[in-house]
Amino acid sequence: MCFCALCLRRYGTSSTGLKQHTPHRTNCSVLFLYKKPFVESFEETPLLVAVLTYMGYGILTIFGYLRDFLRHWGIERCHVAREREEQKDFVPLYQDFENFYTRNLYMRIRDNWNRPICSVPGAKMDLVERVSHDYNWTFKHTGKVVKDVINMGSYNYLGFAENTGACADAAVEATHKYGVGVGSTRCEMGNLDIHEEMEQLVARFLGVESSMAFGMGFATNSMNIPALTGKGCLILSDELNHASLVLGARLSGSTIRVFKHNNMQSLEKLLRDAIVHGQPRTHRPWKKILIVVEGIYSMEGSIVRLPEIIALKKRYKAYLYLDEAHSIGALGPNGRGVVDYFGLDPKDVDIMMGTFTKSFGAAGGYIGGKKELIDYLRRHSHSALYATSMSSPVVQQIITSMRIIMGEDGTTLGADRLRQLSENTTYFRRKLHEMGFIIYGNDDSPVVPLMLYMPAKIGAFGREMLKRNIGTVVVGFPATPIIESRARFCVSAAHTREMLDTPAFVEHFEVPLFPSLEKPALAISQSMESEKRSGGR
Repeated sequence: MCFCALCLRRYGTSSTGLKQHTPHRTNCSVLFLYKKPFVESFEETPLLVAVLTYMGYGILTIFGYLRDFLRHWGIERCHVAREREEQKDFVPLYQDFENFYTRNLYMRIRDNWNRPICSVPGAKMDLVERVSHDYNWTFKHTGKVVKDVINMGSYNYLGFAENTGACADAAVEATHKYGVGVGSTRCEMGNLDIHEEMEQLVARFLGVESSMAFGMGFATNSMNIPALTGKGCLILSDELNHASLVLGARLSGSTIRVFKHNNMQSLEKLLRDAIVHGQPRTHRPWKKILIVVEGIYSMEGSIVRLPEIIALKKRYKAYLYLDEAHSIGALGPNGRGVVDYFGLDPKDVDIMMGTFTKSFGAAGGYIGGKKELIDYLRRHSHSALYATSMSSPVVQQIITSMRIIMGEDGTTLGADRLRQLSENTTYFRRKLHEMGFIIYGNDDSPVVPLMLYMPAKIGAFGREMLKRNIGTVVVGFPATPIIESRARFCVSAAHTREMLDTPAFVEHFEVPLFPSLEKPALAISQSMESEKRSGGR
C-alpha cells in the first residue's frame, strides 16, 4: 500500500483502494514500508499573516533602537548588565548588541515564562502569583497562590508526575533505605544495586541487549555523541534536532551536515555525496556516518519517518542515533516509543537514546544498544566517568513507573494510561481543528503546536490563558522561525475530558486567532510539505 499525499487524496484511505494501487513514482514504493497511514499537517503561513508578522517585528525593532538611544543618553533607565566605568578599556564582557532582542522584545513578554510552581506539576498545579512594577525587569511575589491551574505545558505524558500512588510510595521506601545523595560516580563508590536493576529493566523494556543510565537527559546527548564520533566522521543531523544533539555533534569534532526536516530526499542526497566524494580535500572514506534524529520533535509535533531512515541507513551502511526523549512512553501500543509505533525491530537502531524526565515522571536519560556499545560507553563517556550517580528515589521512580507501563505490577494501569493518552491526543487535536485553528504535527503526537504567528499574540495568548486558569507554553523566535510563533500544548493521560472541555477553555477558543486565510487545514503527507517549509533552530 502507498500512503503518500497524492495517493491518499486520489484513492482515499480505504485498504482496498490502496492495495490495488500501483506506486506512481520511485519514492512511492518506499512508503510501502508503512503499515498504516502516516499523516502530518503543516499548513503554510497565510501570506497576509506573514506580512503582518514581519511588520510587527519591524515596529518592535524600531522602538527598540529608539529606547536604546534614550538609555544611552540617560533619559530612560537601563536595567541591563553593563561594563563598570573603571573597566571601560577592557575587552567587553557583555556584547551589548547581541542582547538587543532580549532587552527590547523578550522583556515585554517575560512574564509568560519561569512562573514559580508550588505544587505537584500534574494535570493541575498551583502557581505563585507575582507582579512586576518595572515592565518585567523584576518580579515580586504577592503572597497569593493561583489554585488549580490546568497544566497543558508539562511533558507529563503518562501522568506519573504525582505525589501519591505506587511510584511515590516506592520512592519514599528507597529514600529510607539508600538516602537521597550518593556522593560518588558509578565507576567509584556510587554504583548501587538498584542502578543495575534499572539498567537491566530498561534494556528489557527497549528490547536491546544492554543499556546504561545517566543523571541528566541533556548530558546524555551532549556527552555521549563525542564518545561515539570524532575527527574523520560525518554526522547527518535533522535541521530541527534538539540543542543537546547539536551541542554533542559540535563537541565531537566531526563534520556536520544538516538535512531538511524529515525529508528523505535531502538525507539520501547527503548520504550519496558522502559515499561518492568522501572527506573534503583528501576524498578518503568517512570513518563513520552517523544519522541523528528524534522520535517526536518537541516544537513541531512531528514524528520521525523511521521506516524510511532505517531503509536508507541499511542501504548506505550508516549508523543511526535515535533520540526518543518525547516518544518513549508516549507512542506505540506498548509505550516503547517510535520503534514500537511503527512495529520495527529495535536491533535496526544502533543507538537508542531517551529520557526519564517526561513519560516516567523522573529525571535523567539512557542509551540502549548492543552490549559492546554500552561497555565502550562505560569506559569512554564523560557523563559516565565524571558525573555523580543518580539519586536512589529517582531510580526507584523509574523502575516502578516502567514496570507499571510493562504490566509487571499485576494491574492494567499502564495499558489504561497509554490508551487514555492516545484518546486524549486524538480528541484534543480534533477539537482544535474543528474550531478552525492551524495546528502542526502528526495526528498521534501528544505535542500539539497551535500557530499564533504575530509577536504580540505570544504574550497576549499566555496571559489570557492564565486568566482562565490554563497554563501553557508560548514559543517564538529564535526557538522557532520568525513567522511561526506558536503555543505548544502537551496532552497527558492525567487530563480528564472535563479538563479538555472546561468552559473557560471553550469560551477562550470560540473565535479562532488565525483561521486559515487560504485553505482549510488539510492533513497531508509531510513528505510533500516539508520541502515548502523553512525551518531551523
